[in-house]
Amino acid sequence: MLSTVLSCARIVAHTFDLRISFEGAVARPGQFLHIKCGHSRLLRRPISLCGVEDRVARLVFAVKGDGTRWLAGRKPGDSLDVMGPLGNGFEPIDDAPVLLVGGGIGVPPLLFAAKAAKAETHALLGFRSSEHVCLASEFPSMTLFTDDGSAGIHGYPHNELMKLLDSGKWGSVFACGPHPLLRSAAKICAEAGVACFVSMEERMGCGTGACLVCACAVGGTYRRVCRDGPVFNAAEVNWNG
Repeated sequence: MLSTVLSCARIVAHTFDLRISFEGAVARPGQFLHIKCGHSRLLRRPISLCGVEDRVARLVFAVKGDGTRWLAGRKPGDSLDVMGPLGNGFEPIDDAPVLLVGGGIGVPPLLFAAKAAKAETHALLGFRSSEHVCLASEFPSMTLFTDDGSAGIHGYPHNELMKLLDSGKWGSVFACGPHPLLRSAAKICAEAGVACFVSMEERMGCGTGACLVCACAVGGTYRRVCRDGPVFNAAEVNWNG
């Protein structure tokens, strides 16, 4: 599918906000687009959806290598070769209130989840420092954390998670971010008896499940992040695998 770039702008540090035309199927929070970046020898890059509205897809991503650097340089009117939406996304349980736990570039898909939710949400958002904070003000309700204390609360999102779960108010937790954050959120939710769903990040090749590059240990076997995930029940993930 060919999409047209509508805008692309740096929002903080090495993070960019890209808007493209989107004629694909109805997208769910947690799904991603697989985008061809640059010359044919470069693999596609999986970019989580930050939102889809009025046939416009929003992608917020960090520049980490040649592919995303090329993507950040696109101008309005440029064409992009896009596959998607792909993968399985976040699914609420019985329309109960949802806690969102995110870190860094794991925050964009949670914003999509917050805006799509039918029930109340509250986000616990962590960033390295004030210079890396993005999208936080767009959440309906959130608490901000930074590693160095330069903005919000000094600490990490999962430090507040147990306290909120003790209230018994929240039906489930959606988490996306660095592996240590996901692992901590999964442990805390298991102890509290609250369902936790995590978006796993692995290097991808084809994006459709054929190449097995993105396999991870889930449910006693190996599952493909691109096709079976990226969202999994945290209780089934082998966090030591």
